[in-house]
Amino acid sequence: MALAGGPGQHQQAGAEQDHRQEPERHQPYGVPEQAAHQVIFRPEIHRQARNRPTAGQPGPVCCAYPSTTGDGVATHPFRPRRGRRAARGGRGGPGGASGYRPEHTLEAYRLAIRQGADFIEPDLVSTKDGVLVARHENEISGTTDVAAHPEFAARKATKTIDGVKVTGWFTEDFTLAELRTLRAKERLPQVRVANTAFDGRFPVPTFQEVIDLARAESKARGRTIGVYPETKHPSYFASIGLALEEPLVATLKANKLTHRNDPVFVQSFETANLRKLDRMIDVRLVQLMDAAGAPYDFTAGGDPRGYADLATAAGLAWVATYADGVGLSKNLIVPRDAAGRLLAPTSVIDDAHRVKLLVHAWTFRAENQFLPADFRIGADPNARGDVTAEYELFFGLGLDGAFADQPDTAGSGARGPLTGVRAGAARGPGAAPLPTWGDQLRPVTPRVFPVRGPSCGGRGDVGEAVRAVAWRCPGRRGRAWSCRPLTT
Repeated sequence: MALAGGPGQHQQAGAEQDHRQEPERHQPYGVPEQAAHQVIFRPEIHRQARNRPTAGQPGPVCCAYPSTTGDGVATHPFRPRRGRRAARGGRGGPGGASGYRPEHTLEAYRLAIRQGADFIEPDLVSTKDGVLVARHENEISGTTDVAAHPEFAARKATKTIDGVKVTGWFTEDFTLAELRTLRAKERLPQVRVANTAFDGRFPVPTFQEVIDLARAESKARGRTIGVYPETKHPSYFASIGLALEEPLVATLKANKLTHRNDPVFVQSFETANLRKLDRMIDVRLVQLMDAAGAPYDFTAGGDPRGYADLATAAGLAWVATYADGVGLSKNLIVPRDAAGRLLAPTSVIDDAHRVKLLVHAWTFRAENQFLPADFRIGADPNARGDVTAEYELFFGLGLDGAFADQPDTAGSGARGPLTGVRAGAARGPGAAPLPTWGDQLRPVTPRVFPVRGPSCGGRGDVGEAVRAVAWRCPGRRGRAWSCRPLTT
């Protein structure tokens, strides 16, 4: 879900780091965070739970989630025929349409739904009086105007959260009534300058309000909108007497969201609270994993395993004993080298599917600085790159769903590079007719390679390539594609 883009920190230094590095999923402090996204799934995803589809049955897909798309033609046993958008709600990827509004606000979630999200994803933290609210982190100086409220100046504190010292203002030190006096602001103002126009306009929503919005929009639009909450720092909140699981389950039960076929997923970067939730309620659970680090409950309990261990075939088989899916950092699926270029895909999607786990990825963001070097356009890190090519790559590998900050960008890429056709696009004077992916791409192991654009008139022989296809389309001016050799 979120994290927004990637797991991230919410310290003063961490806030700046978010501008330089790709913020991924919401994760413990000190780990890249994922943004808050909205998720898009096919309707049948709501009927899917621990009883996964059998071979030959298409499964559900979410694309571009909180902050996160659309009906394809592939028939992977665990993949729908076409992906659906998921948007971030509030903070990106997860958290609503956080590419366009301050994340984790009702307006960000509402916009994500308008852009096609099937699920909205709030990151959940607790107030002093035990109410679950949607914030990217429990430290709120980067996502609210709390620093401008002199009446709360004395609440500023330094705490150790998931082993990292963090200074700021924390939701657990405010009652819900006090939080209601604050207003949200853009978390990445240097990246998404336009979003700052909405600073100070939206309050901090409760989890119940997010559910109410999903239900109201479902009724108004004639389609089901689900919720995809993430429990933030569950070990920390349990240690201060504000465990997240009990109020989460109580809220879900009060809203009759208690069964595996209900439109709800619950996700976490930790494992112990998911295993606890598996005993408390029968909704679908998703284990989040980053490309580095470890679940904090492992660290605190002396378990030497990390996310890399959970992403192995044996680790995924263990995760499948309590979870219904995994939410993976994109780098666990297609790693990048030191220069940000794509390397060969891993087997993690196929390994997860073998043990009947759905696979969702975070976070898809349109800005160059968050994209692999292969898909960047121009030198401006805040300009938009070819995010559609990134969707095509990942869905071509069998991805079941994606978290995205800009849900409206996710639809076309959900078809996947082996099935999609960019019909009618001009490639310049005298250019050969535009080929289809399936006709021109002849993949070897791994079966799908990093590609940008169409396969360049059939010249894309990938027989010897390991990292990428031998030809790619590195850029386009207007609607014209130019192709050049790619050394592997």
